[in-house]
Amino acid sequence: MPATPLPATPPVAPSPTLASAASGRTAGRPRAEVREVGLRDGLQSIAATVPTHRKMAWIAAAHAAGQREIEVGSFVPARLLPQLADTAEVLAFARTLPGLVASVLVPNLKGAERALECGAHLMVVPLSASHAHSLANLRKTPDEVVAEVARIRAARDAAGSRTLIEGGVGTAFGCTLQGDVAESEVLRLMQALLDAGADRVSLADTVGYADPQSVLRLFGKARALVGDRLACAHFHDTRGMGLANAYAAWQTGVARFDASLAGIGGCPHAPGASGNVATEDLAFMLERMGVDTGLDLPGLLALRERVRDWLGGETLHGTLWRAGLPKGGLVARPAALAETAPA
Repeated sequence: MPATPLPATPPVAPSPTLASAASGRTAGRPRAEVREVGLRDGLQSIAATVPTHRKMAWIAAAHAAGQREIEVGSFVPARLLPQLADTAEVLAFARTLPGLVASVLVPNLKGAERALECGAHLMVVPLSASHAHSLANLRKTPDEVVAEVARIRAARDAAGSRTLIEGGVGTAFGCTLQGDVAESEVLRLMQALLDAGADRVSLADTVGYADPQSVLRLFGKARALVGDRLACAHFHDTRGMGLANAYAAWQTGVARFDASLAGIGGCPHAPGASGNVATEDLAFMLERMGVDTGLDLPGLLALRERVRDWLGGETLHGTLWRAGLPKGGLVARPAALAETAPA
């Protein structure tokens, strides 16, 4: 496939807001946003390096299928993650697409400075509630990461940038290195990130330890503490409970979710942390429930086929691609849903 060239000075689409609606939304239905993280969380766990032009083609096709939030890469040293060495170029392309929120992961101030220079709409700063995983992944304690967020906030404000800062609290339900992580510690660190200057926070089940009851409990406590500043849920399907956990988070009022096309992904420093929730499966579940994601399921499934070819022999996940879409319409019993919809 020929490379997709970037113009010398790419036209930049107006900076979207995180509340901007995807095209094709249906009035009157509850809404959810699905942020695609396969280009970062997925590709960082795969040995092969996907060429830049194919990453651009992935983003363009996802955008055409209604995706309006995409994590396009990570500003980390290329020697550590050569798969993501082209993040600046990929981000420049993503910024040309109208209405697309292009986010990146930044592990420290240096990465954040690159994200600010390149005009990322949002930067996610990962923090592990597990002290053991934090040291293995970032070589910092959780509280040292909080201090780094304060420096990132100062740099963002000094630059006059409107880039949002999201503190992503990982291993929120436990860790394969440490074991249990106390809910009180997760909540403390979440509040500390906001106090340090993060605009919003998210909770992640990095190793697939969560279950629906623990999700209801922790997300319920988190939302009681910080309200809508808990803005995203990130689940891995390592033990087959990813969709159930996403539904439990939805029940607490969370309406933004991370997911990865074909369920690829994991964490290099968390043994056994395989498999994100598959974007197409999550979108299907939400749409089947009557929740408007703005996503075109046939378009996502077609993109999955292209990505499968690009990834060669890599193991992919998910079930919708095998079973297909149901006959009679995507939403189950729309008339019954209308009867139970709030006035």
